[in-house]
Amino acid sequence: MFKGKTILITGGTGSFGNAAVERFLKIDVKEIRIFSRDEKKQDDMRRYYNNERLKFYLGDVRDLSSINKAMKGVNYVFSAAALKQVPSCEFFPMEAVRTNVLGTDNVLNSAIENKVEKVVVLSTDKAVYPINAMGMTKALAEKVMIAKSRMATETILCGTRYGNVMASRGSVILLFIEQIKNNKPLTITNPNMTRFLMNINDAIGLVLYALENARAGDTFVQKAPACTIGDLAKALIELFHAENEIKIIGTRHGEKLYESLLTSEEMAKAEDLGNYYRIPADDRDLNYERYFEVGEPIKENVEPYTSHNTTRLNIEDIKKLLLTVDLVKEELKK
Repeated sequence: MFKGKTILITGGTGSFGNAAVERFLKIDVKEIRIFSRDEKKQDDMRRYYNNERLKFYLGDVRDLSSINKAMKGVNYVFSAAALKQVPSCEFFPMEAVRTNVLGTDNVLNSAIENKVEKVVVLSTDKAVYPINAMGMTKALAEKVMIAKSRMATETILCGTRYGNVMASRGSVILLFIEQIKNNKPLTITNPNMTRFLMNINDAIGLVLYALENARAGDTFVQKAPACTIGDLAKALIELFHAENEIKIIGTRHGEKLYESLLTSEEMAKAEDLGNYYRIPADDRDLNYERYFEVGEPIKENVEPYTSHNTTRLNIEDIKKLLLTVDLVKEELKK
């Protein structure tokens, strides 16, 4: 499905963009376009890959005109541009709105106008039962995608949702490794806090699965194991044969005790696809009168899908999973 196709990745200098480029340069795509606002990261990528099929577009998803220039002739779009740091979004919520909501709206409008075949909007577990500005804006971005999917006749819009990608930018794993290297205490907000664990290849696989299988407005979630933050810290200490102490510092701004990938309402209607869940778009229209006369059956007592009730990894399992992460393996060699 990628032969001769042109792919656009917004926010393409991040962890997802780099992993996607690694994957796509190995297959017969026509062109990969990286759209972002960071010229330094773009130049680093340009020098590192040194590939004529990789093109760079400087711009901002907040600016529709800059997106339109990059969107001409594109077949598939991966919408990954976002403000993702929970504390910074708490202090500057309107900046999160401008990038995560209005920016996503701009990307989708441009894709529809330019008759792109498919768009995958990348979302996060924090959009489920959101308690912080980052999660709230990503939840709204999902709603924008679903609303526009009803009206886009030539472009299929869909989404994915995943938790923490191990060793991606902002990951606690990077912080723990840095603290181990500098012989500092590992700072933990709450040792009983749980988080899903997936590597970047899982994230790419989820997005590609969505691209290939999505109907308009679908959201896809990959089933993933989880662990406590306390066990994650202990696993890294053991892997690095370190003796760092663990220091409990308390919960940060807008931080959850556990992650949720599907609400109980979504689980009630989700389609189990083996390794994935498909959440179909709500296809109700604005004619609410029929719901006063004829209701719809609702599954009761359905639990949400969270890092508290998924497969829980022990320390040995965590160590095995960490050893699949390139950055962890590189740091161990050092």
